[in-house]
Amino acid sequence: MKNNVELIFIPAPAVGHLRLIDRNDSVSVTILAIKTTLPSPATDSYTKSIEASQTRIKLVHVPQVLDPPPPELLRSPFKYFSLYIESHRHQVKAIVADVLSTGRVARLVVDFFCVSMIDVAHELGLPSYVFMASNAGAMALMLHLSTPQNQISSSGITFSDPDMVVPGISDPVSPRVLPSSLMDGSYESYVKVGAKFRETRGILINTFEELEPFALDSFRGGTTPPVYPVGPVIDLEGSQQAHLNPDPVQRQSIIDWLDQQPPKSVVFLCFGSMGTFDPAQVKEIALGLDRSQNRFLWSLRTSAKPEDDVFPNGFLDRVKGRGMVCGWAPQVEILAHRAVGGFVSHCGWNSVLESLWHGVPIATWPLYAEQQLNAFRMVRELGLAEELRVDYRRGGGGGLVTAEEIERAVRRVMESDSEVGKKLKEMGAVARSVVLDGGSSFVAMGSFIDDLMS
Repeated sequence: MKNNVELIFIPAPAVGHLRLIDRNDSVSVTILAIKTTLPSPATDSYTKSIEASQTRIKLVHVPQVLDPPPPELLRSPFKYFSLYIESHRHQVKAIVADVLSTGRVARLVVDFFCVSMIDVAHELGLPSYVFMASNAGAMALMLHLSTPQNQISSSGITFSDPDMVVPGISDPVSPRVLPSSLMDGSYESYVKVGAKFRETRGILINTFEELEPFALDSFRGGTTPPVYPVGPVIDLEGSQQAHLNPDPVQRQSIIDWLDQQPPKSVVFLCFGSMGTFDPAQVKEIALGLDRSQNRFLWSLRTSAKPEDDVFPNGFLDRVKGRGMVCGWAPQVEILAHRAVGGFVSHCGWNSVLESLWHGVPIATWPLYAEQQLNAFRMVRELGLAEELRVDYRRGGGGGLVTAEEIERAVRRVMESDSEVGKKLKEMGAVARSVVLDGGSSFVAMGSFIDDLMS
């Protein structure tokens, strides 16, 4: 008789859920959806569509707390979000206990932002796992700082601190490329999250063995629980992005324009859902694109008022036909398009994996969170990206990125025979192979399922 296991996620990427239930018909998934303090109809729509498409996925909405953390903590986003999730512990415990009352065998898998829920697992006697949506290098830093001998003062890190040697990252790490949460008042929360990783039965991570062997080797043989590199976990259909802006006319106008461009001729600029620039930086980007004489597709978000003229005089006329400026853009579909040959990116880990998968070289322009560390490692350690900036921060950290820098980076990332481009395309082929039967991530997922069922 089969053991039927109920996997309770708080919350983790739905693509991973689908891969799990496709691999084992004894696994069902319950997603506990904790609403953020900011309403997100697009996210609600996406999770409902996932639930409707799979009979073995169930969505349960966690009742919101009456007293969220004080608004002043929003200056420290990592700390605020961690405390907000933690405030739902009693509601989550009641829901999980209800699942257990039916006699089902349950396991808890939490997103790394939600590690406070590991205490719920302890209280109910459940095995727990963490899903790390970012990479092994970022996790190596969290684990390093969470050990007492490596902790820094509670005030956090400053740019004047010396470079840090981190097991799992091959180069000494400058404070200028460390995550924002180590400097904005969230340091203690960051350390607490890293410490919780060691209380779990295992860690799933969105990377693969061949991409980060040095970092993954650093987790073996010590106090770290078993690590399962099951990536790349990416939304190849772009269904989640589509829910962020379901306007089919806008999407079609972008794809129609790309269809008219020669193969590998367009550089794509996109900086994530929170990647905004002030008018001065927008002008520099426009000047750099103009001078590069390259075809481009620019997904632009700006802090300028609608009535402000953010472009240099005559810019839109000069680039007509070879450039397109849009708001939202279907990133996955664009990176997969034959016309796209380069990507100027904020280096969010999903974007990095998507560029790898589709063989599109990146020029690095990080903005927040762990993106500076991602950019630094992609350029210096892995040799898979061109450096535009690795230490830029949203809000002016790193100074204005000039038109000259942007022009040079666009030209480099669009070189068809560059060493970085060749190396990235080779790693992209590996990325597509590791999730197939016998690949390293396929095997890691199998090991994780075996542990679930044991």
